[in-house]
Amino acid sequence: MTVLAVDNLFRSFGGIHAVDGVTFDIEQSEIVGIIGPNGSGKSTLFNLLTGALKPDAGTIMLFGRDVTRLAPYKIARVGLGRTFQIPALFVNMTVRENLWTAAVKFDWNNARDDANAVLERLELTHVADDLARSLSGGQQRLLEMGRVLMQKPKVALLDEVAAGVHPRLRQIMLDAIRSLRDAGTTFLVIEHDMELAQDICDRIIVMDAGKIVAQGSFEEISHDPHVMEAYLGVSADE
Repeated sequence: MTVLAVDNLFRSFGGIHAVDGVTFDIEQSEIVGIIGPNGSGKSTLFNLLTGALKPDAGTIMLFGRDVTRLAPYKIARVGLGRTFQIPALFVNMTVRENLWTAAVKFDWNNARDDANAVLERLELTHVADDLARSLSGGQQRLLEMGRVLMQKPKVALLDEVAAGVHPRLRQIMLDAIRSLRDAGTTFLVIEHDMELAQDICDRIIVMDAGKIVAQGSFEEISHDPHVMEAYLGVSADE
């Protein structure tokens, strides 16, 4: 079943075509990676999918519903959650309280139990009552991911969630992603780490200058001449 369908999406900033005719579908329980050099349009695409930006043209369908111009909170309620490249936490609140706030508009009655389950899944129980600002960078990324999990999204957008994270914490994230995928959650992941993309993604979409230049399995895209030139910085003839 197609859960997210993006058709001919455009967004420009002045003369810069940040997203230029992007089209793709994602099926339920897929883990799809988005890779590409800086400025290729990955983060702008995430902002369009979540409603933070409105497209100049094109459509975004989520579970068969047109969400192209919905407000971000309405898109979230349809079933889409998102982390940010820089964790957007309430730093003067505890880890547990940060999780509670993410559930207020969704399922407050079960928030405490849900938070305990997320704390256990992400191995944050031992810091549950610590202030978010006291966490390491990797733990803050775990908490950012936990806030998304509190929303029980059907589709989760992860923006470099494991960047600069200690290998142990990264493994916790990857185990959680795989477990949730097995339970039916779909993931769209922006990632610069090619090893991680190879490890976790079922399929990879490669962007450059706002366009999709390749997509397929890691093996397929790693030998694609567009990828070798645009992302890896080498010519396919070398």
